[in-house]
Amino acid sequence: MSGSENLSTRTFGNDDSLPRVPLPTVEESCDRFLEWCGPLLTEDELAETKAAVEEFRREGSPAHTLHAALAEYDATEGVHSWLDTFWPYRYLGRRDRIALNANFFFLFNDVDASQAERAAGLIASALHYKSLLDEERVPPIVQRGVPQSMDQNKFLFSTTRIPGAVRDTVRAPYSGEWPGPSTERHILVFYRGNLFRMDVYGEQGKPHTLDELADGIRAVMDVGATPAAPGASVGHLTTKARAEWAASRQELIDAGPDNPALLDEVERALFCVCLDDLVPEDAHTACDQLLHGDSANRWFDKAVSFIVFGDGTAGINVEHCELDGTTVLRFVDALFEDTADAHSTESGAVSQGKPAVAPIEFSLTDALRADITSAAESFAAQAADTATSLLSFDDFGANTAKKLGISPDAFMQCAYQLAHFRAKGLQGATYESIATRQYRRGRTEAMRVVTPELQRFVAAMTDDDVDETARRDAFRAAADKHVARAKECQTGQAPEQHLWELQLIQQRRGEELGATEPLALYESPGWLRMRDDYLSTSSAPSVNIRYFGFGSTSGKCIGVGYVLLPERLAIYLSTPRPVAEPMYTFASELRRAVGELSALLASGA
Repeated sequence: MSGSENLSTRTFGNDDSLPRVPLPTVEESCDRFLEWCGPLLTEDELAETKAAVEEFRREGSPAHTLHAALAEYDATEGVHSWLDTFWPYRYLGRRDRIALNANFFFLFNDVDASQAERAAGLIASALHYKSLLDEERVPPIVQRGVPQSMDQNKFLFSTTRIPGAVRDTVRAPYSGEWPGPSTERHILVFYRGNLFRMDVYGEQGKPHTLDELADGIRAVMDVGATPAAPGASVGHLTTKARAEWAASRQELIDAGPDNPALLDEVERALFCVCLDDLVPEDAHTACDQLLHGDSANRWFDKAVSFIVFGDGTAGINVEHCELDGTTVLRFVDALFEDTADAHSTESGAVSQGKPAVAPIEFSLTDALRADITSAAESFAAQAADTATSLLSFDDFGANTAKKLGISPDAFMQCAYQLAHFRAKGLQGATYESIATRQYRRGRTEAMRVVTPELQRFVAAMTDDDVDETARRDAFRAAADKHVARAKECQTGQAPEQHLWELQLIQQRRGEELGATEPLALYESPGWLRMRDDYLSTSSAPSVNIRYFGFGSTSGKCIGVGYVLLPERLAIYLSTPRPVAEPMYTFASELRRAVGELSALLASGA
């Protein structure tokens, strides 16, 4: 696509003309894989991995058959990207619980409003965004003259992940089963474990006014004032491992003649609003509740759930399978571009009386009630077994790094590695999410952060015999390498997802393709070590959020969600409680590292 003057101004107008995600060759991915995993391995482990890679890439290896099948798929009419099948298997194929393990959250800035007013304002602003989206009036994102994929916006409203025995599916508009934007008129509202349908559009399809929406929320709070009985809040079931939830969902459908229609209402609703009684004592408490909270008051499979606490503090919990942070950030920024009053007016809201509110009450068997109770207890135990921490820096931001002549993201990743080494005595595999939305249906690329340059930097910073000049040189070399690798990932030059998809093709189609021979690469120390995260990092820069976070990805991993703004930095950390102490040490060392590295660069200016 050439020239910004040729770009469409319609939301999805540029998507079909975006370039395709490049498909690497087997040779390219093998070379990059060895480069990426090498720093994490001993000499013997690297030798074993190299042997597995040579076997993988040899002439006649099943890898070439699998890659040929992938290339053929990529060239098939109607296929947007060679990753079109990968993403559903990656996200929808996971079998553990998504609550806490996969969903992510943002904590919004504070607003002076009551709980009902804050909820109504978020609803009105979201409905305004939907009106723009439905008419393709959300301006498409263009970065440095390059249009970005807007496709994920189709999954913001009326999208629900559906549990499956083997793999989950997604119910969403803009699909063959549900063409065009959602025409649903209702949202879900949770209060004290009670679930309600609330109509936010009147019979003529116009949104209710802001005052009417607040009246609707207050009506929910009146009717739902008595907390739900133990074993009655079906939302608990969405915390279960996916195959188990699939079985419970079928039992729920079978448990009463009205249940299928009620479940349909839940799954087709535009989004959730969760009204929590809790008044968070601080931002840390609010973040933890946004990550997991009271699962009686959640439906974790909904794409978007606004959570509003008793004092009006608010945030969002997002189901990740079709939505990445960049899309949700743009949505959140749009919610706060103007006042809720202005959004309501611009959405075409008209006065039409208090919104219709109706409880959604499933018929439940004793077995289902026991199932719900068990799910609640299990999830509460995992939440209690998750340790978290906040860091906030008012004296460091992206502008600080830029003034010091270094990439802000590279600065942060170097600080993470130095802090982790000081906390745990090693540099382990580190994941960073890199956006690739300049491609058709582009999402993210998996970047592995640890490089030889980064190792030399950490060694220099932890060796008393290395002087400041050598440390500074090592720091800048590590940062330059990080920037170079990030750029490679942004342009699809990364090995992990390509090799992973070849593995998945063999699992799905190996027999059909005559490619069943086991591939040692996937059992090699390099493959296993590179993907075993010690740190999982992701950035969400927005002036409209205070914190961003997610759960850790393994029993030893620290999840690092950070909001890096021009003048401030805010970080949310999470890890399993058995390894909490090293995380707390990491947090302390991270504060030290940020100050130390800033001073190091400043002294050389």
